[in-house]
Amino acid sequence: MSMLRELFKLYFYMILIFFIGRLSLFIIYFNRFKDINENYYLSFLHGLRMDTVIVSVLLIIPMFLLTLSPNIIKKQIDKIIQIYFLIILSITIFIENASFPFIAEYDVRPNYLFVEYLKYPKEVVPMLIADHLIALLVSFFMILSVIFIYLKKEKNSFIKAFDSSYLTRLSLFIPLIIILFIGARSSFGHRPLNISDAMFTNNRIVNEITKNSIYSIGYAIYSNQKYGSSIKKYGKMDIKEAINRVEKRLQIKSINDSSPFLRTVKTNFPQTKPKNLVLFIQESLGGQFVEAVGGEKGITPNINRLAKDGILFRDAYSNGTRSIRGLAGLVSGILSVPGKGVLKRDKSQKNFFTIASLLKPYGYQSSFFYGGESRFDNMKGWFIGNGFDKIIDQEKFKNPKFVGTWGISDDEVVDRANKEFKELYNNNQKFASVIFSTTNHTPFEFPDGKIELIKGEKKNSVKNTIKFADYAIGKLIKSAKKDGYYKDTIFVIVADHNVRVYGDDVVPVNMFHIPALILGGGVKPKIYDNIVSQPDILATALDLMGIDNLNYPILGKSIFDNKKQNISLMQFHSFYALRVENKVAVIRPDKKPLTFIYKNNRLVATKPDIELQKDALAFIISLNYLYDKRLYQQQFLSQIKL
Repeated sequence: MSMLRELFKLYFYMILIFFIGRLSLFIIYFNRFKDINENYYLSFLHGLRMDTVIVSVLLIIPMFLLTLSPNIIKKQIDKIIQIYFLIILSITIFIENASFPFIAEYDVRPNYLFVEYLKYPKEVVPMLIADHLIALLVSFFMILSVIFIYLKKEKNSFIKAFDSSYLTRLSLFIPLIIILFIGARSSFGHRPLNISDAMFTNNRIVNEITKNSIYSIGYAIYSNQKYGSSIKKYGKMDIKEAINRVEKRLQIKSINDSSPFLRTVKTNFPQTKPKNLVLFIQESLGGQFVEAVGGEKGITPNINRLAKDGILFRDAYSNGTRSIRGLAGLVSGILSVPGKGVLKRDKSQKNFFTIASLLKPYGYQSSFFYGGESRFDNMKGWFIGNGFDKIIDQEKFKNPKFVGTWGISDDEVVDRANKEFKELYNNNQKFASVIFSTTNHTPFEFPDGKIELIKGEKKNSVKNTIKFADYAIGKLIKSAKKDGYYKDTIFVIVADHNVRVYGDDVVPVNMFHIPALILGGGVKPKIYDNIVSQPDILATALDLMGIDNLNYPILGKSIFDNKKQNISLMQFHSFYALRVENKVAVIRPDKKPLTFIYKNNRLVATKPDIELQKDALAFIISLNYLYDKRLYQQQFLSQIKL
């Protein structure tokens, strides 16, 4: 029958595109999983199920039109379905092509980040043209070619479906609805197929190849809109038990049940005149580039030199893989909340706890410096809404010497920050400031003549960009010493996350390793080799400032607290990894938790540690609870009597 044949052709064309994309990824990344002891060829079978879900949903509209429309409007229906199908086909080809550079950059199928970047065309379009021009041209060529061939070969093909009588077509409506419903569920079980069904091995790249990019994007959008329901996918636990478990793991004792993690913290370095605070957060500066923490030589000479003057954290780890996760950890002291980051979520846009709101009662003026447009990732709104007095971003710079895709170069931002700090210091005004670098981001642009380029590397490369960012770090500290405020200021040099977080493990723990350094007046040189999280680094900096009896809920401890634990919580997309010493529990939505030993920068499967797995789940549930109930807000915390 013509109608069934035409619907099947639509199904076949779409499945063929998905198959070609998956086969190409399979070939490209084969060396990363060829030696695993699992049947990786099942990727195609499980992948077909994922693809069938998408195609079944997309076929619903053509099926309705072909079975229910009268013959009198068959020409119009033919045009509508052709336009609909060509749009779907074009989007599919584009997303499948986009999957290749996206996986190369982030080591996962396109997810919510893919959608978020569409909101920022000013930054993203130049980046795409600079880094992925060939891929874009190939995509558009393929789309135009397919449209041309389709219109030439399949023109008026859907009119043939109307050769059958109306009653015959109508009689097929119920059977086709049932078939498409089964295809969309792709399961006869209690639950329909979902993204977790693609995770059939312990090798993450095989699982990513198995997924379908359109499904991955759609699932990410749904999960980020349904925070509450998505939490249930990790597991269930009573909130009291969850908070108790987290408190025990972090060795934090809160004042009462209504104020989780809030406590009074005595400083180990009391000062008659508390110090200023400057957090210089580095975009995408991974530990593998910094010799001082075990990375490559010759890329960060300033960090390596300054490490001898301060506290060097050799085993520091980021909260996640996005800047908003790192900013939240270093400015608010919170770990990665499930779903969308707190910088972009409704309940954290006002009165959320930050260093600005914490230090304001002590007379500190706070500021945020960023060389780009601070509207990106809602940074401006979040910082202003949560206590920061001043935002200095790209529009506040007059006649900048260098402006790249992501904004003004780091050295000019440092010059502006230093000018502000010097003026405040000379006026006896205490200050707490966050500087966020922009340079180390594709397409890796920075001004000429500032650094000696690394031999064998093209100018606009990640290593040269990191070397320029390191130059800006050195310039800030040099200026601070020259202008006198260094001796009364605590400086934190730390990354938000690694430049690329990739690897075959379900969570590539080694790629969360970041450099971190605290220095300033009175800071004694020290190498700290134990595990620290970004909230630990913030707590340590506050300790060194010398303010006694600070009240805060920071989910970390100063390294000078003898109860500080060797613990880190890392979020890798929808996965969470809780590391305690060298044992790691991984929690995944709709899948059983896993336990590993972290050895030689790899995760080695071991027998389940049920208590550690429960603790990992407790972190997820507690973090969501803190956000959802607004218990991490300064306004709430200020009302608690200590």
